[in-house]
Amino acid sequence: MESQNPPAALWQRTATELAAAIRRREVSSVDVVRSCLARIEETNPRLAALVDVRPDEALADARRADRAVTAGEELGPLHGVPVSIKINTDQEGYATSHGVAALAAAPAQGDAACVTALRESGAVLLGRSNAPAFSYRWFSSNDLHGRTLNPWDPARTPGGSSGGASSSLAAGMTPIAQGNDIGGSIRYPAACCGVVGIRPTVGRVSNWGPPAYVDTPDGKARLDMPPTVQACAVEGPLARTVADARLALEVMTGPDLRDPYGIPAVPGPLPRGAAQRVSVVRGIGTVKNQPAVDQAIDAATARLADAGYEVEELDALPLLAEAARLWSLLIYEDFRSMLPVVDQIGDEGIRTSLKYSFAAAATVWGEQPSLDAYIRGWSRRASLITDLQQLLGTERMLLTPVCAELPFEQDADVSSPERAAELVAAMWPMTAVPVLGFPAITVPSLFAEGLPVSVQIIGGRFAEERILDAAQAIEDRTPRYTPSLAYGT
Repeated sequence: MESQNPPAALWQRTATELAAAIRRREVSSVDVVRSCLARIEETNPRLAALVDVRPDEALADARRADRAVTAGEELGPLHGVPVSIKINTDQEGYATSHGVAALAAAPAQGDAACVTALRESGAVLLGRSNAPAFSYRWFSSNDLHGRTLNPWDPARTPGGSSGGASSSLAAGMTPIAQGNDIGGSIRYPAACCGVVGIRPTVGRVSNWGPPAYVDTPDGKARLDMPPTVQACAVEGPLARTVADARLALEVMTGPDLRDPYGIPAVPGPLPRGAAQRVSVVRGIGTVKNQPAVDQAIDAATARLADAGYEVEELDALPLLAEAARLWSLLIYEDFRSMLPVVDQIGDEGIRTSLKYSFAAAATVWGEQPSLDAYIRGWSRRASLITDLQQLLGTERMLLTPVCAELPFEQDADVSSPERAAELVAAMWPMTAVPVLGFPAITVPSLFAEGLPVSVQIIGGRFAEERILDAAQAIEDRTPRYTPSLAYGT
């Protein structure tokens, strides 16, 4: 079925459509991969979203996928569909570079669990998506791979840290991308580029990766992940549609007891009440939303009401404000031990960004928070999780902004300490959620000032289906736009 001239529009089709068409033998995986490779060749030189694209390897995998179809073998949900993997995630044979030149030489010896899950679903891995050095910025540039641009506006961030993933999706390079999130790194890039990003409940998608080792005076020692990475970081998908995000999440979900927070079984469907309730939280009193942000909330509210949801406005939700403050304590204190490594091998961008971020955190927690404050922070986190789950129950979701601002101007976090502090304050919807470990999804609801503007939906623990349904209701009622930098329109 392999064509020398595959249909040009294949790269524009959704993963769900492509998987079905490959299964029905209407198109081949080789045709799909060639179409995506052509799209990468056309757009990636401008956007610098994907790195280490190996066409021969991807086409060989696609041919194997096509032979499996011909042989009548059992096919996975993403059989033959291209997916990108982030540069901070282990993929056998590729360097887990973290955007750092000193880490770019040694290829990974195995796959992270989420990559294994994608392979087992039949996906064809096509390219590595760019990210900031050490994946600790809301921007996606580094000295190793350069600066990723937002296909809507090159002067604006594509988001971080999964900015290469979001930019490549918006440009049509692949229909699905893998990402990870400890401070908005799936949800914020998706919002900046007008695609969909879902952060699952901690433990739903395995966060396990092959052990890493560091050299010490006594020989090699295993590098253990700090508590916040174990308890707050997640792997998850970005996609151009809610349906594709749902499909990719299903593929990536699975029991894995190697992950210290991994679930022993796939969660079943939650009971549904007579009506689903959405409580709107526009802010936490620390920063004023830009007008387009409130307009996006208004648009999403109207669309959810039209779909039959009960929508109510909440004046405030103090626990989200407290969770956002805790993020700047727990995350940064865990990262403090990494600062000597960052100073040694990191680029100027990450060094300056972290310097200003620590300064912003110090205004809340002091220059050197005590061990007692750190322990009390973890204790308080547990209480907030319980309080939020009791508030949400089995029927309620929260609707929030993604950020109090539209996508930031490039390198805003390193422009001045004052501007960096403004970014941290504006990003409370992104930072509150990881501390609590709840699922959240971002979906476009408005187009303003030449940019997509998204909203965030937060659900109870393991209520991914519920927030996906709500996001689908918004997507179904929202006009679709395409970025001019990538599509030439």
